[in-house]
Amino acid sequence: MEYVYAALLLDAAGKEVNEKELMDVVKAAGFSPDEAKAKAVVESLKGLNIKDIIKNAQSMQVAAPAAAPASAAPAKEKKEAAKEEKKEEEAASGLAGLFG
Repeated sequence: MEYVYAALLLDAAGKEVNEKELMDVVKAAGFSPDEAKAKAVVESLKGLNIKDIIKNAQSMQVAAPAAAPASAAPAKEKKEAAKEEKKEEEAASGLAGLFG
């Protein structure tokens, strides 16, 4: 988890997220650096824009399902709700990669 936090910190500071920088931040925080973990985090973040991921995560809204009986909703609305739920799950699974 400390490597994810280090990556977020480096990105927020406008610095490159690479193995050396990650290990330096982890070491400065009082943890023993692990080159394999640092490499895994860097590889998993390759090609991703951390700021966009955070922005998308903040805009996700998780609403409780309506209390109306299932038979009351038309089929079209059910399909749209299922599509929206799937989109939210896909976005959340993309974030899960950050937390290995």
